[in-house]
Amino acid sequence: MSPEDQAPDDQAPADQSLDGDRMVAERTVDAPPAAVFALLSDPRRHAETEPGDWVRGALDPVVQITEVGQVFGIEMFHENAGGRYDMHNRVIALEPERVIAWEPAQHLPDGTLAGGGWTWRYELEPEGEGTRVRLIYDWSATPQVVRDEVGGLPPFPPEFLDASLASLARAVEEG
Repeated sequence: MSPEDQAPDDQAPADQSLDGDRMVAERTVDAPPAAVFALLSDPRRHAETEPGDWVRGALDPVVQITEVGQVFGIEMFHENAGGRYDMHNRVIALEPERVIAWEPAQHLPDGTLAGGGWTWRYELEPEGEGTRVRLIYDWSATPQVVRDEVGGLPPFPPEFLDASLASLARAVEEG
């Protein structure tokens, strides 16, 4: 099932908003910030945060996100992108147990890493025994030519962020 076909988890919906060129969703998960951050900083577990099968797995067998500027590879799949492809995400923000963000990118033929101008950001805030997770998808830095090339942004409905947070909640709450 593709991300466009996903519906949010009806049991505990996220709070969401659309603000210009960014989408924001929030949800409280029943796990401490350390557990949520541990999952998000392990690319081998990123597929667990997706409601579908867009994210397939880490390209590197053992990689922990530990610093800004670090690049981690993810195997992806989407029919609109021609099937299987690789993304090499550059970490743009990292504050353990508080913030993690990356810019998806791909290696050009000359070996340089070029992003499309969109980012994923998770902000974590302790809330009682759990964590309030804010997921932000921001495409404000995406040039119009890239927007046209990918068929417009965002490439999924707002409900996709809700479904992503529901998947994250299940993964971290079930251990």
